[in-house]
Parts: sequence; C-alpha cells; structure tokens
Amino acid sequence: MEKYMYKNGKKLRCGFTTGTCAAAAATAAVLMIFTGEAVDKVSVRLPKGEIWSINIKEPTFSIHGVRCCVKKDSGDDPDVTDGILIYADVNLDDSGEIHISGGKGVGYVTQKGLDCPVGGPAINSVPRKMITENVQKICTEYGYNGGVNIVISVPEGEEAAKKTFNPQLGIVGGISIIGTTGIVEPMSEKALIDSLKVEMQVIKERGYNTLLAFPGNYAEKFIDNTLGIRSENSLKFGNYLGEVLNFALELDFNEILIVGHIGKMVKVAGGMMNTHSHTGDFRMEMFACYAGLYGAGSSVIAEILSCAATEQAVDILIREKLKNKVISKISERALYYINKKVDNRIKIKLIIYSNNHGILN
Repeated sequence: MEKYMYKNGKKLRCGFTTGTCAAAAATAAVLMIFTGEAVDKVSVRLPKGEIWSINIKEPTFSIHGVRCCVKKDSGDDPDVTDGILIYADVNLDDSGEIHISGGKGVGYVTQKGLDCPVGGPAINSVPRKMITENVQKICTEYGYNGGVNIVISVPEGEEAAKKTFNPQLGIVGGISIIGTTGIVEPMSEKALIDSLKVEMQVIKERGYNTLLAFPGNYAEKFIDNTLGIRSENSLKFGNYLGEVLNFALELDFNEILIVGHIGKMVKVAGGMMNTHSHTGDFRMEMFACYAGLYGAGSSVIAEILSCAATEQAVDILIREKLKNKVISKISERALYYINKKVDNRIKIKLIIYSNNHGILN
C-alpha cells in the first residue's frame, strides 16, 4: 500500500515508521503461530485508524517461537533507518498479558524526560499501543486468552543510532521504536519539531532551568571557538525558534541565551519566528530601513539592497560607521519579538555574531 502527499507542487511518497514495522512484524508472527503457515503480508491498524498492508520478510518457525521482520521504508523522506530490518520474535506464555521488550539494536533509556521509563527499551508508548492492539486483535480472532511475549530487535540499530540524536538524549545501544501516526510524511517539519521538544524535556530532567539555544552548525562552531560555554543544556533549533520558545514556556525554563548569526537574527527582528527562506526573506530591507533611519543616503541604501549576503551588508555598515546603531536596533527589535512570544515570562539574553566580525551587539 502506498500513500502520497503533495508539497511545493511535488508528489511525494509517504513511508512508515519503525513503530509500524515492529507492529507488522509482531502481528505476522502471532498470526503464523495460530495458522502454522508462513505470512508474506499483513494488515495493521495505525494509530489514527488507517489500515496498511505491510510486506513481511524472513518468516521463520523455530522451537523458540516465530520470527518475522519488516524492511523500514521512509518513502521520499529517507532517514538513517531507511532500509534497515526490524524483527519481532514471538512466543506464547501463560501470563495472560502481552509483554513487549527490546532486543539487540533497540536502545535503552538512561535519562528521564523521554516517553519511556529509565532502564527500559526505547519503544515509545504509541508503538507499544499499536503492537498490543494489533496482536490482541489476532489473539481474539483465534480465541486465545493466554500471554504473548514479543521481543523487538534491530540488528543494524546500534550502528544506525550513531547518526541520530539518541546519544544526546540518553538512549544508548540502538535506535528508538517511534512514531505518533505510524506514517512518515515526506520532509516532515512535525518530526523535527517533536524531536526538539523531546530534547528540551531531557535537558529539563537533567536539572537545568536555563537553555543555550542556537540555530545550527555555524552557530555551534562559533560558540565553541569564541564563547566556550556549551554544555548539556545546549539546543540546536534550526529554523524553529518560535516552537522552541513555546516549549520553553510549557516546560518552565527560567532563562534562555540565544546565540545566532546576523542573517538569522535580522529576520527575527522583523517578527519571523520561523527563519527558513521559504517563510520569507526581508534581510536587506531590514538593514536598509535602519541604515536609512540613521542617516544613510539613497546610494548606500541601494547598495545594501543589492547585497546577496548579510556579511556584505555588515561590511557596508562598518564602512559608513553605522554598524553600532543599526545592529543595536536589530538586537532591540529581535528581543522585542522574542519577549513578546514568551510573554516576558522568561529571561532572554541574545548574542548576535558575524562570521567576519565576531560578536556584533
């Protein structure tokens, strides 16, 4: 079964989550136990009620039970788990319950703040529910009231996890079995935003009430090389400053230090809380506006408006001896919009830097 969505005029294929893989593998294995026949495809109900048909690989009977696996398919939004095999080993017991545990390649949780208890496998609550409900449905159809023991494993999981945020989140030894809808949407912003909230929850559980937030790798490098203040309360937020500020309110952070390149922060000074280029780009207009406010002539304004990069605009401001006034105003306006977003309930500090000229404000 395939599902598509359209984004920016393109038809993109959806995939399915590691949670859906685990649920399908477990469901197929239980079905094989009751029928005694190998299964090559199984239908699973996703969290929102959709029914997906998933291909099953390596259906195997043994004296220990049944093993099945599903090949992860991320659709047109491939990630580090795309193409890996997710296994379910299933046997029956007399417990009367469906028990789900993690095997090789499924990480285990070492810190609070996640959707799994400390010490347990990183199998989130929604996938657990999906596995349980689909397996229970098969058991009911065959009149079985006993227990089912399910072990989810991912042989390539430990290696794949090195390319994820799991180590920073306190998940060690493998990947997470995750997914809130069961479906991977191509180029999903929701997945990125959800991961930011999880990171912030972990930072909060570590005991931090302050947050060091920065947009990306360049800012990270600047902080390391110039400020030297990064620690376990650091968060890379990409373009999603607005969402991070909302989460900071929800999680009761007291203080945030935001470190950002002038190219990002000049957008925030115009009220943009998502700084991606597809949202808008009025960087040069902002520079030109404040340069004109502080005395720049029409030729200088035109020169700024013709700049392709903010570093060029900063060079012009320095040449015209307008840098301090214009950057001060940009910083003031950025802080205004940030403070407005958090309703002045969080103490905000802002450092704006340039690659060529260091700290600007």
